[in-house]
Amino acid sequence: MHDTPFAEVPEGLGAVLADRGFTELTPIQTAVLNPDLAGRDLRISSQTGSGKTVALGLLVAHEVAAAVTLENRGPVRARPSVLLVAPTRELAVQLAEELSWLFRPLGATVVSLTGGTSLGIDFRELKRDPQVLVGTPGRVRDHLERGSLQLDRVCVVALDEADEMLAMGFEEEVSAILEATPEERRTHLMSATFPRSVQSVAARHQRNSVMVAGTTPGKSNSDIAFHTMVVPPNQRLSALVNILLMEPEAKTLVFVRTRIDTAGLSDALADLGFATRPLSGDLNQRERTATLNAFRRGQTPILVATDVAARGLDVQDIAQVIHVDPTDNVEMLTHRSGRTGRAGRKGRSLIFVPPRAFRRVDAMLRHAGIKALQTNIPSRDDIDRAADRRLLERFSELGASDHNDVDRLHRVAAELLEGRDPVAVVATLLGEADHGGPCAPRDIKPVSIQDGRDSRHNHPRGRRPSSGNWARFQVSWGKHHGADPRRLLAIVCRRGGISSSDVGDITIGGNSSMVEINPKLARAFTRSTGRPDPRDPRIKFREWRDQKSK
Repeated sequence: MHDTPFAEVPEGLGAVLADRGFTELTPIQTAVLNPDLAGRDLRISSQTGSGKTVALGLLVAHEVAAAVTLENRGPVRARPSVLLVAPTRELAVQLAEELSWLFRPLGATVVSLTGGTSLGIDFRELKRDPQVLVGTPGRVRDHLERGSLQLDRVCVVALDEADEMLAMGFEEEVSAILEATPEERRTHLMSATFPRSVQSVAARHQRNSVMVAGTTPGKSNSDIAFHTMVVPPNQRLSALVNILLMEPEAKTLVFVRTRIDTAGLSDALADLGFATRPLSGDLNQRERTATLNAFRRGQTPILVATDVAARGLDVQDIAQVIHVDPTDNVEMLTHRSGRTGRAGRKGRSLIFVPPRAFRRVDAMLRHAGIKALQTNIPSRDDIDRAADRRLLERFSELGASDHNDVDRLHRVAAELLEGRDPVAVVATLLGEADHGGPCAPRDIKPVSIQDGRDSRHNHPRGRRPSSGNWARFQVSWGKHHGADPRRLLAIVCRRGGISSSDVGDITIGGNSSMVEINPKLARAFTRSTGRPDPRDPRIKFREWRDQKSK
């Protein structure tokens, strides 16, 4: 038997790691194998992409190996020995897939239970009597109450993304699950951050715990270049378009704040010709799986996501992360950014900063030790030069043509060049090919920072329009047609090219509705919504006219 470079890996799992292409353990994987941690409950924190899932597998390998020898003679379908709980379906499925290949040499069965799948599928999986069970809190608790799952054998429980699990309101489900397990179990928490809520859960359910960090929480990946861009709220779409046009085929993850923003921004980009999809909690499991598969294959190179929806996203070749809605939490910022710069690749993290927030964000990054380069939004000239460079690189890599009709093409080329200036001919063909991208670049006015404010506007810091100053628009879509505030807000943002923060009150009427828009954007909103929309041709916008003015 040949030696592997993983002598310290338990249960002979080094060979399967080598077969998967591992050449060495990551810092967090090495850290959890420290003999001094034997028998301790761990609080594990490490940056995204650092190998935490494999680290967890190595941590519980002894218990999994022992569980394989046990038999289930009881009436309950499943009595696992290792239980992993994750906040989202995607993360639970990913954990199960990763641990399945890792534990295959042990003969262990790993299954996942997640919301969004039928109970019939769950029951078939549970009949396999898994040694390792991975599930979302609600579905695991559901099977406990149904009696189809018993946790009396559990010797290790791990809560992955514990901070997000509590933020999503799963504390009651988590507590019920832990109470159904033996008191002498080991309990591990894996979390990007350890706020008070997570520390409180840890204090109640862990014993003799110790913090283990592969990298210091909040520390940025050295393979990620951070850039800040000063972007006024009303220019966010234009700024994003110009950035995407610099590398239209690069895999890009765009972060926004809400589910509605994912749909609105994704639709706006799709209308401009970009291949993009939203990633939010509104998707069912089938839609989510299809979206992520299209992203991994490069068919949809742009995802617009919320923090929660992107949890557990494991794609190695994401070129850039764009924070359209930045976060004030630096640990969350580095967690988002960790989706790029993985597996030895270089990545970029671009942070949109409103003019009024520039100094605050700059101070936050400096305090966290993140060196961010202030960068201008790409201009039309920048984008044209980038497109020309890509074209020249493409032609420089071309060898002999393998086209079936090469002789015919050569003949046509000779006829085109006969009696003509070859440079003029090539320029004409390039113009027809339109190699710049799916749409034209946006003209963006430069922004200067003065006292933390956009010098083009002289308004009080942080003030939104007062109730009487909003611009009002009538929309030919009411509750009789199926309108509701959430869906109408998405359409308003998509059609108007604005964000949800620029929308005030929404009033749904029977046959039409009224929306309030930031008055600074009213003229541009009128132009945008006045264009034909093949997706919703019956929905029209016009300025609101009070009855008394008619």
